[in-house]
Amino acid sequence: MDWQKAKKGFSSYLRLEKSLSANSVGAYLGDLDKLIQFADSKLIKLYPDTIGMNDLREFIMWVNELGMIPSSQARIISGIKAFYKYLLMDNQLSYDPSELLEAPKLMRKLPDTLSIVDIDKLIDAIDLSKPEGMRNKTMIEVLYGCGLRVTELVNLRISNLYLDIEFIKVLGKGNKERLVPIGAQAIKFLKIWLQEVRVHTPVKMGEEDIVFLNRRGNRLSRVYVFMMIKELAEKIGLKKSISPHTFRHSFATHLIEGGADLRAVQEMLGHESITTTEIYTHLDREYLKGVIIEHHPRS
Repeated sequence: MDWQKAKKGFSSYLRLEKSLSANSVGAYLGDLDKLIQFADSKLIKLYPDTIGMNDLREFIMWVNELGMIPSSQARIISGIKAFYKYLLMDNQLSYDPSELLEAPKLMRKLPDTLSIVDIDKLIDAIDLSKPEGMRNKTMIEVLYGCGLRVTELVNLRISNLYLDIEFIKVLGKGNKERLVPIGAQAIKFLKIWLQEVRVHTPVKMGEEDIVFLNRRGNRLSRVYVFMMIKELAEKIGLKKSISPHTFRHSFATHLIEGGADLRAVQEMLGHESITTTEIYTHLDREYLKGVIIEHHPRS
């Protein structure tokens, strides 16, 4: 069995049957490429239908010797298992050599969070006399107020803001849409940004619906948001290493500490499950809005 032919079929399976995003498909294929490199390096070359359990264990040892951390090894094993599951489903193999392959045990790292005092300090450190000041302040209010990923923030659209009913529509991972309640503080600064500042920005064609723009009228890059937050942390002497994702963790932590229902927070973050047995929890929108209004410190 030819590796490249099997890889092509696997790619189609991921895109068409699993409906994965281009980034996710690329990650799976990248992991498979590592197995192909290993197979080609053997004195007697290995192929998808000749590789065995011991070969795969040797492959994991090979990956480990390259210096990959346990979480990366676990992701690679997951990708390899998905590849062999596809070959089995497609009747290209009669057995799965990866079935008993075990991922390394992972230490669960708790994400850093910010205190409400730290968040206030970061926001207060923004220089509102600069043209980008109000935009940056609004971005942090929305990051923290809605628990968005940085990609969701930079791609946020004006047409997806329903500020009159206190919701925004977000396009998350895998192009999945979700409605997220938005608090009074974030709404206040969004309105100021859109109605008093952004209206004076020349907008590039195709970016008319994007909420956050740079001075040239283009949407902001993810890198810009990372750098802006790191500069603010340095400005206030914050010792923690923070990123846009820190505001997302803080959003969830502060809601849960305030007594919010875990399933409501799960829905707002766009996570598919809290546990492996509790998948897809659909909650009433008014309940979601009530949770954030009651428990979020900026509401």
